[in-house]
Amino acid sequence: MSFLTSTTHLHITTWVLALVLFFIAALASKPNKGVHMALRVMYILIIISGGALFMEWRSNIAESGMYYDMKVLFGILVIGFMEMILVRKKKGKPTTMFWALFAIVLAVTLYLGLSTGIGMNF
Repeated sequence: MSFLTSTTHLHITTWVLALVLFFIAALASKPNKGVHMALRVMYILIIISGGALFMEWRSNIAESGMYYDMKVLFGILVIGFMEMILVRKKKGKPTTMFWALFAIVLAVTLYLGLSTGIGMNF
């Protein structure tokens, strides 16, 4: 299963597709079950590819190990906020607070993911 951990391309592709699907679903005028179900499949792929990268790289880069732990936590929070926004929108409940939390957590997750050992050096 080295295709999961040889590069970060699969993981980055899945979360970019998930963000695109999320914004399509969130900004649509009416709920779309197909887009929401495709987004849930992307959640699973993000967790599988991210988990494989986490297991492979966390022990290899000791100085940034806790950053990987934090990135996993924030990544799961991003997925949670995406799902909460879509479900609350479908039920007609307010989502403003969740949009703000989503933006903050997404920014932290992207920073942690891109600045740790296998990402970019900021």
